[in-house]
Amino acid sequence: MEFLKLLYFLSFLFLGVGANHADLEAYWKSELPNTPMPKAVRDLLKGGKLPERGNFRLKTYDDGCSFKHYCGNPTEDELHIDPKVKVFFLKMHLNRGSSMNMKFVESVKSPTAFLPRQVANSIPFSSKSVPEILNKYSLNPQSQDARIIKETIAECEVPAMKGEDKYCATSLESMVDFTTSKLGKDVLAISNEAQKTDPEVQKYGIVSVSKLNNNDKEIVSCHRQNYFYAVFYCHTTQNTDAYMVNLVGADGAKVKAVAVCHRDTSAWNPKHLAFQLLKVKPGTVPICHFLPEDHIVWVPKH
Repeated sequence: MEFLKLLYFLSFLFLGVGANHADLEAYWKSELPNTPMPKAVRDLLKGGKLPERGNFRLKTYDDGCSFKHYCGNPTEDELHIDPKVKVFFLKMHLNRGSSMNMKFVESVKSPTAFLPRQVANSIPFSSKSVPEILNKYSLNPQSQDARIIKETIAECEVPAMKGEDKYCATSLESMVDFTTSKLGKDVLAISNEAQKTDPEVQKYGIVSVSKLNNNDKEIVSCHRQNYFYAVFYCHTTQNTDAYMVNLVGADGAKVKAVAVCHRDTSAWNPKHLAFQLLKVKPGTVPICHFLPEDHIVWVPKH
């Protein structure tokens, strides 16, 4: 079946979203019967939409590369980020009673849907297929949407860092399969749980901090990508600690947020935004950050 015909077929298929979502929920329960589905996944099953030819728009990230540890050469705008906002912070600041100026928003604004694995696997997803993808969607190769598609695919094709396994999951099933192949099926899947997402920065106080993983166990992080259906960039990380942090905003809003602290940053790009914002060098101190609303951390259960 041709790519375009397949997507038109899917647009009708997803008019019965409930049935498809039921299938994905059933798959999750069969593979991970003791793992509650995180909000980042539930939201995509509940509100995700399929693209239509000539009628979709990809939206840019709020914090771009700042959550990807392989990223370097920050832009001028990133270097002049509001100094009051804690994009990255040191481990010593992750304590009860500390406060930080932050905002909790989704990194990808487009309400895309998961495709069933058999459908996702039939759609080209490679740099060499970009011209075909743009042509099928009648996109100008010089447009912003085309640029985002190219960047997302190129990012997925970047070789993994030393000691890291990576995979771009184009379906929920493939994300679950990659993660369980690395961690087993006795896992926690965690994403932020905010009472509201607010683009305005405000002060949040830390109420409690609980560690989610053992020091000697690797974790898997899955970062939602900007694409016209749900794609997650997943990678294993070692020497990394994950925390569930309960916070309360100045306006009383409560947030359960996932924080990740990287104990070993010696292999990071020396020009990484974190080093420039915190004025530290690679490999010297643990560097922490909160995850955006639509990212997921997977950890083995204790």
